[in-house]
Parts: sequence; C-alpha cells; structure tokens
Amino acid sequence: MASAGASLTFAQSSALEATEPPEARGLSRDGVRLLVSDLERDVIEHARFTDLPRWLDPGDLLVVNTSGTMNAAVTATAQDGEAFELHVSTRLPGGFWTVELRTPGAVASLPYRQGRAGTTLRLPGGGQATLLAPYPLDGSLDAASRLWMATLLVSESVPAYLARFGFPIRYSYVKQPWPSSTYQTVFATEMGSAEMPSAARPFTPELVTRLVSAGIQIAPLVLHTGVASLEDHEPPYEEFYRVPLATAERVNSARRHGHRIIAVGTTVVRALETVTDERGGTSAGEGWTSLVINDERPLRAVNGLITGLHEPHATHLAILRSVIDAAGGSQCDLERAYREAREHGYLWHEFGDSHLIVGRSTSGRRRTTALYHS
Repeated sequence: MASAGASLTFAQSSALEATEPPEARGLSRDGVRLLVSDLERDVIEHARFTDLPRWLDPGDLLVVNTSGTMNAAVTATAQDGEAFELHVSTRLPGGFWTVELRTPGAVASLPYRQGRAGTTLRLPGGGQATLLAPYPLDGSLDAASRLWMATLLVSESVPAYLARFGFPIRYSYVKQPWPSSTYQTVFATEMGSAEMPSAARPFTPELVTRLVSAGIQIAPLVLHTGVASLEDHEPPYEEFYRVPLATAERVNSARRHGHRIIAVGTTVVRALETVTDERGGTSAGEGWTSLVINDERPLRAVNGLITGLHEPHATHLAILRSVIDAAGGSQCDLERAYREAREHGYLWHEFGDSHLIVGRSTSGRRRTTALYHS
C-alpha cells in the first residue's frame, strides 16, 4: 500500500491559481480541464470535464454532496470599534458554531490569531458572536487559535441570517467578489457549507442528463464543509454529515454487482467512509465526523474520485493516495498526475480544473485516448 500519510512536495506557482470562475474566462462550468488518472490502463489523459462519461460505465455510482454554500463571511466589530471579518464554519452539537476570526486585507481578509475567549463581536442586523474557547481546545483558554467555538445570537436561523447579511468566503487569490450563485453546485439542496464542495462545481444539468441516460447512477448525501485550511494544513475538524438510507443501499448494491463507487469530492469520501464498516457494508447515518483517511484507516467504500487539484502537503492528498490504492494504483500515480497537471498548466482551487481517479472498468470496453484540448 502506498503511504497515505506521506507529503507530495512540489513548488506551487501562483500562475496556476484560478483567480476567477471559468465562466469569466469564456468557458462553461463543464468546460474546465479534466486530468484523468486511468489506473486500469496505467495512463494519464487530458480532456474537458464534459468528456467525463467516456471513463464511466453503466452501473457505476457517483455519490454527490448536496450541501449548499452559505454566505459564510460577515463583518464584525469588537467592543473597542476594531473591524473584523468573521467566517462562520461548522454547526456543533448544542447549537454552538466554530468560527474563524480574520482581519480585513487589501484584497481579501487575513488570518487573525490574537482572539481571546470571552470576546463579544457585534454583527450586522443586531447580531452578536461570543468567542468561547479555542477550537479544538487542546490546552489553555488563552492559547492563540485560528478557529473558535462560539455562540451566535441572531434573529433567525444562522443560514437564513447569513443569506441576508453575509457574503461568500473569498481568499486572496480570487481578486474580486463574485455572487453567491457562483459558489453553488448543481446538486445543492440544503444550505450549510462554509465553503463550496467544489468538486461538483463543473457538473451542469446537461452533463447530468447525459450521465443518467448512459446508465450512470447518482446518489446524494450531505456533508457541510467547514472553512478550508489554506494557511495551516491541520487535520480535518468535525463536520456534520447525513447519509440517507437510499444512498447506503445503492452503495451496497453497486459493490455487490462489481460496479465502481466514485466519490465526487473528498467531502463525500469522509461521509461515506464514516458509515462503512470493516466488512465494507455501508449504513445510513448522520452526525459529526472527524474521520481521517490514512494508512491506519484505508478506504472501505470508495474506489474512485472526482476532485480538484490540491496544494502540496494538504491533508486532502492522503485521501487521494488512499483512493489510488483502492483503485489498484501506487504512490507514483499521484506524483505523475501532479507533475503533468503542472506541466500542462492546470488551474488550482475552487474555480480551477478537475482530476478523475478511476480504476478497473466493469464493462471491459476498450477506451480510446482522449484528445487534449488546450
């Protein structure tokens, strides 16, 4: 088995950052590039996302995250008048939330680690946030922290409040604000993610129709994503998930019949693997997961993945390595894919290009090599 915990080291060029949505670059959502790690044929292929059906077979199951992206950033003011930006991350048991306190910057907000337990912030519309403790609480209440457990006192549900007063989280590589609709996927049905489950962004209604017409199954689940660890590469924090019974049954059926189970995003991997036992049986369930996929906890349900391109040392790369293991590949396959992605100018981040990792075909059909579209 490849070492899922090992880092993938490479120089990350700012020239490969997607600074705007593909629509602003004259592309459709499904017009972004698709890097294909075809482990069955031991080749890397280059295509467009609209070519996705070429690598899928009737009976294959795509599992998608139907979480919608909240306007999770909101202006905040300390009692002394200092201005901040508050990123609302994850709902916790008991009605608490994890939040990230940030300071305004020239292009986008910047990390702020000098928050203190007990600090109360004024929010728009008469709202209020109080920082209770560093999250996770590993030591003193006085410890510096990027994330905080907090109470949010607002006049309506937090997602509804943010829809009125918030705006999408944006990092410095995205040079201008974009409307909330830019951050929704075609599958979104339930608001709750701090940041977009971006692996599904390239799907369009037309592409979904083509997939279903070709016999590809699509099953939903929910995992509400928290704020990304773009400055610190921490392990995943607790995130709320829900796997419906119908989805669990379709996963089990696909496995029994030898079809591939392809997660659309690492969020789907975390949710599905949380409810899959050591024998490979998947059950319905909901709650909070802090599952980490690595050598000690290999994959049990998923054997294919659609994802974006991740930064060097990012914890998501451990999931990619585990998917490659489950699909019959090796660590070299990931290194080769990322080398080709950089050489061919693929774009990173939520508005960037996509990566498909897929293994053995169940149909035995012969696939033709895709033409690369620049």
